[in-house]
This record gives sequence, C-alpha cells and structure tokens, in this order.
Amino acid sequence: MTTMGAGMDGKLVRRHGTLLAATALAATLVLTGCGAGDDSGSKDSAGSAAEAPAKAGEANRDAAKDAAGAAGAGAADLRVDQRAIIYTGTMRVQVDDVDAAAREATAVATRAGGFIGGDQRRSADADAVAELQLRVPAPKFAGVVEEIAKLGRQQSREINTQDVTEETVDLDARITSQRARVDSARRLLTRATSITDLVSLENELGRREADLASLEAKKRRLADLTALSTITVSLVGPAAKAAEEKAETGFLVGLKGGWKAFVASLTVLLTVLGALLPWLVALGVPLGVLLVVLRRRRKIPALVGPVSAPPPVPAARSAP
Repeated sequence: MTTMGAGMDGKLVRRHGTLLAATALAATLVLTGCGAGDDSGSKDSAGSAAEAPAKAGEANRDAAKDAAGAAGAGAADLRVDQRAIIYTGTMRVQVDDVDAAAREATAVATRAGGFIGGDQRRSADADAVAELQLRVPAPKFAGVVEEIAKLGRQQSREINTQDVTEETVDLDARITSQRARVDSARRLLTRATSITDLVSLENELGRREADLASLEAKKRRLADLTALSTITVSLVGPAAKAAEEKAETGFLVGLKGGWKAFVASLTVLLTVLGALLPWLVALGVPLGVLLVVLRRRRKIPALVGPVSAPPPVPAARSAP
C-alpha cells in the first residue's frame, strides 16, 4: 500500500510540474508577442513622425503654389477700372474763331481737373491754327473729347490706349526687391572692418541705390501717364488748309515725285546759271579779245630767212 501511494504521489508531482512548465511557456510566448507588437507599433509611430514634416512641407509648398496661382489669376482678371491704362487722343476741329475756341478748350480742361501742357498758335487771320496739348484725368478723358468736338466741325479724331498693368505690377515687384537689396547693403556697410571692404560696399550700395532710383522714376512716369491722359487738339480757322493726306505708294506716285524733283532741280540749275551769266559776260569778253590778239601774233611770218651753211671743202691730199 505504501508503495502504491508513493507511485501515485510521484505521478501527481510530475503532472503538476508539466502543467507548470506549459503555463510558463505560454506566458513567455504571450509576453514575447506583446513586446514584438509594441516594437512594431513604435517603429510605425517613429516612421509616421518622420514623414509628418515632409508631408507638411509639401502641403505648404502646394498651398503657396495655389496662392500664387490665385494671385496671378486675380491680376489677370482685374476690372477695367482697376487696370493701368494710358489714354492718348488727337483731334482736329475747324472753328470760326480760333482764339475763342482755344479759350473754351482751356476752360473745359480746367473744369475737368486738368491743365494745359502746351500751346502753339500761328497767324491771327481766317487761316489761323492753334495746337493745344491738354492733360486731363483719365476718368474725364471721354467727356473732354466730346466737349471739344462740339466747339466746331470735327475733321479728324484718333484715340489710342495702352494697357500697362503688367508693367506696373512688374515694376512694383522689382522696386520691393531692390529696396531689400539696398537695405542689405547698408547693413553690411555698418559691419565693414577694413578700408577695402568699406570702399567695395560703398560702391555696391551706390549702384543699388541708382538702380532703385531708376525704377522709381519709371514708376512715377507710368503713374503720371495713367493718371493724366493727353489730348492734342488742333483748332483751325475757316480758311486753313485741310489736313494732309496719308502718304501714297505706287509707280505713278513715284513717277510724279520724280518729275517734281527733276523740275525742281532744273529750276535750281537755271537759277544758278542766270546768276552767273553777268559774271561770264563781264569776264568772258576781255578774255576772248586777249586770246584773239595772242593768236594773231603767232601767225606773223619771220622777216629774216634762215642762213644756209657753206659747202664742205674737200681735204687736201698729201704728195706721194
């Protein structure tokens, strides 16, 4: 009985030990799997964290491109009243009284907020001509043109426009960039530590400031041309000649021009000949008489004939 009990106790102990070993192995496997899962999760998290800045940079670049594209599209889609346009006009109006019409044209420009840029007048009779250069605000350009056309009988009108919006935007960008370059050169100049660096930086600063001044002058010129439009008005009297026609081309036109040039040249030649004829007569007659006298003197025969030489004398022969 004792032996059988001992054997049963040994079997129970071995089964219990096997169960404990299996339980420990299972626990070990579970822990290992959890650790591997944690490592994979950590690696994935690290990869995501590393890729986040790159994706953020790409997103920022895409947003910047979209913003630039939107800005460009907005600049291209500006309304007419937001664009920079230069208006210029040329008119010719026939009036009964040139001086009175010139005063009225000046008053029209002044009422519109403009001024007279030039005033040239020729003659004071019925063929008088007055050429005025009016500078008026761009919004009042069309109204002023119509008012001037009503001063008399309009003979011609030519209106031109030039869109300088893109040039203006480009100048603004270049001016901003050049100002930044000037500021940078000034900061570097304050940090110069040697005479060589000081002279070099002063020259560079002067060059950049000159470029900036040139760009700003162009911007002011464009601003003046877009803000104030120019109208050139020719006021002519009733007896003034009609406006010159445009130049024609063709064989007949060339032939006509050549004939006119030939007649003009022949007229000039005859004029010069007529001016020289009195001098030719005054100097030619005495000269002709002098030539006749000289020729007659050459034809008078010589009074003394030529002397013939004596015959040769034979030489004496010696005695044998």
